[in-house]
Amino acid sequence: MLDALTLDQIRTFVAIVDSGSFRSAAQKLSRVQSGVSATIANLEGTLGVELFDRSGYKPVLTAQGQALLGSARDIILRVDALRAHARGFAHGAETELSISVDTLFPMQEVARAISRMRHDYPAVAVRVWSEAMGGPLEALRKNRCALAVMVGEDFRDPRIKFEPLMSISQVAVVASGHPLALRHAGHPMELMDVADHLQIVLIDPSDISAGRDFGVVSSQTCRVNTQDTKHNLILGGAGWGRLPYWLVEGDLEQGTLVHLNVSAMGRNGEVTSSAYVAHRRDEALGPAARRLADLLISDEYVE
Repeated sequence: MLDALTLDQIRTFVAIVDSGSFRSAAQKLSRVQSGVSATIANLEGTLGVELFDRSGYKPVLTAQGQALLGSARDIILRVDALRAHARGFAHGAETELSISVDTLFPMQEVARAISRMRHDYPAVAVRVWSEAMGGPLEALRKNRCALAVMVGEDFRDPRIKFEPLMSISQVAVVASGHPLALRHAGHPMELMDVADHLQIVLIDPSDISAGRDFGVVSSQTCRVNTQDTKHNLILGGAGWGRLPYWLVEGDLEQGTLVHLNVSAMGRNGEVTSSAYVAHRRDEALGPAARRLADLLISDEYVE
């Protein structure tokens, strides 16, 4: 009967799939291999289906096992989220709160929220990491932070909860003395107009986007590891690139940077993405972290 189904059986099933063998799953779960085999045999008996084909060197999911895997993962995620929620009721204020912030997001917004949060929790120490692209998601996955601020839709994980914050615009820009500015400023441009000019590109400090590029169109690139470096290289005339509008608004007003209207990179050379505050579903948010997340979401900065 399905009433005999246990969470331990489901976790063992997923552990075998993720580790690739009964032996590896046993090591991961700190059990003997025979115990893992018995658990899966009981699970298969309860469900009335074979989950693994054991005829080869390594166990292979059957069609039924593959079909049930998603539901098994969902059950584990929901149970872990339930436990995390319950733990949150019992915990007092954190002694330290870490947050990873996407480099596309204005840090001043984070500063205002932190300042207001510390009025309520003055004893909580705060660590802030500024990380590009997949960095904030990796920080959550590895438990380096309790909260992350992420921009865009490129990095997702079902174990992470996302709550919307605000929209972030990025614009294609180049220094006013650069040949692109002298030749094309104020006029619509095609990709071929910028493709032969050096593009300054931010690299992903994580392995999450390995083998992928985002918004890279030039045959020549200069890859950098910080948004400030990218900004300064573009200001200095080394090349062109996209930067968040909040960062270059003053440069555009002063004329030190020029907006490039590359239509293939968004309407008028501009692309808008949503920002989110994110946290793990299976980890309890402490009261200071929850307060900081609420402040970021609500813009509740006024005394």
